[in-house]
Amino acid sequence: MTRNRLTLIASCLYLAFSFFSCADKASQPNTLSGRETDEGWQLLFDGKTTNGWHIYNEGNIPSVWSVQNGELTCDPAAKDVAFGDLVTDRSYQDFELTFEWKISKGGNSGVFINVQEDTANATAWTTGPEYQLYDNLNATDHNKDEPKRQAGALYGLVPAQHDAKTKPFGEWNVSRIQQVNGKVMFWLNGVQSAEVDFTSDQWKTLVEGSSLGKFPMFGKATSGKIALQNWAKGVSFRNIKIREINP
Repeated sequence: MTRNRLTLIASCLYLAFSFFSCADKASQPNTLSGRETDEGWQLLFDGKTTNGWHIYNEGNIPSVWSVQNGELTCDPAAKDVAFGDLVTDRSYQDFELTFEWKISKGGNSGVFINVQEDTANATAWTTGPEYQLYDNLNATDHNKDEPKRQAGALYGLVPAQHDAKTKPFGEWNVSRIQQVNGKVMFWLNGVQSAEVDFTSDQWKTLVEGSSLGKFPMFGKATSGKIALQNWAKGVSFRNIKIREINP
């Protein structure tokens, strides 16, 4: 075998190894591919710590939220720790947010956007609209037959649409939220599930006609923090990524 041919084979093997190594790295949870990095995506969860997050109105204290096997998990059975929603240290205005989530049987949780963290606001949900996370298939409470409270809905206000479906409990779902100039769209497992304009009269009417209308700060902002809801049953997240948009 000639030397040139040996060199060619070695080069091909090196390129193949490099390709599969990069592909494997990109497919690992809680990592960014080269393309994502170039597009401006950032990880909101590093897969190892809760850095960048804290308990709403409480700060960085031990809580029901912990990292287990690369998953950001809320364990409602945790002892001697604080209960509360987990909120980002930073605020965001125009952005695209993607995340994976899995929920316990009959579980109920949510992701809030535009949260205004202040002691005047007792909880994240009194200010931030909610992307509902829910085990639709095993619902047993008052949410069961209400489209505005199904997974992928803007909780209590805009029903889940276009036949967006969840995976069975314990399996990973993929969700996406995009907000540009107050216009918000939700996706659930690749299907657009809700849409609304927070600056519109329609939105004001929806809020005023709901139980959330009694909270003076609810749904007023088009920027704020992102929060993960603590609830009575477990939920886990991974691959939480955000890309800020300059409209």
